[in-house]
Amino acid sequence: MDSRRLLVIVGPTGVGKSEYAIRLAQAIGGEIVSIDSRYLYRGMDIGTAKPDIRLRQLVPHHLIDVADPDESWSLALFQQRVYEALEEIFSQSKIPLLVGGTGQYYRAILEGWQPPPVPPRPRLRECLERWLAKLEPVERQKRLALLDKGAAEIIDARNLRRVVRALEVVFSTGRPFSSQRKASPLPYPRLVIGLILPRAELYRRCDLRLQHMFEQGWVQEVESLLRKGYSPSLPSFSAIGYREIAAYLAGLLSMEQVVTQIRRRTRALIRRQANWFRIDDPDIHWFHASEQGYDEMLMTVWRWLRS
Repeated sequence: MDSRRLLVIVGPTGVGKSEYAIRLAQAIGGEIVSIDSRYLYRGMDIGTAKPDIRLRQLVPHHLIDVADPDESWSLALFQQRVYEALEEIFSQSKIPLLVGGTGQYYRAILEGWQPPPVPPRPRLRECLERWLAKLEPVERQKRLALLDKGAAEIIDARNLRRVVRALEVVFSTGRPFSSQRKASPLPYPRLVIGLILPRAELYRRCDLRLQHMFEQGWVQEVESLLRKGYSPSLPSFSAIGYREIAAYLAGLLSMEQVVTQIRRRTRALIRRQANWFRIDDPDIHWFHASEQGYDEMLMTVWRWLRS
């Protein structure tokens, strides 16, 4: 068996990626590398649906709880740490499982995106940040699309830092950020597994999970972060629910408004993920997130490993 192979598990939020990944990793002797942009941050556990310590003790996990909420992680740094984790796992003759629902990270890592080598311009960046911070995400995306349609299609406009960087490159070079990005795809044979459920079932599961998050103490988790001095304006707080709960704690939103906004943002995320992980993508092998689906998935993985 060639140990330098890569198994990838993707799919929408709430479909059960973490649980299925742990079962697969146990079955094949693998280790999990998170490619979820929200799992990086310590102290942001409940609202990100991060696998709990008990689950993480079953199988080694990488790139979870590696940064404080006020640390800035670029996509390039995330790529570097993922590649380092892969080499560490390969050195033990184990199979790495890349697991996550952040489509941009998935593509960037597998395709080896290399950002344009344009030095930062602090004054320009500051002006762009002040301007864009006043705009709603949909307006930011429209402004970016006018100058770089390709970047607007892959950058989440709620991520102010990435929108600013794309525009900074445009204004610095006179060329679209997306046209200057190079790629060096990972050389390892890989199998991409996609987990799927009917959209109505996903929505139902996410509603139940939301209720469970509040019962677990999500409000108290956000309150603790604020007491430690972390600002709701940090990029880490763009994770669904954190700024909404911070606004509730500041008396700016009612709990009913918080729940409504979180449900709406979660549904929008599921729709965006369907664009990143397309059901007709020939590189993704789709399985129903059920016990029968798991059995079929495991058989497919074993056949692939033995081929």
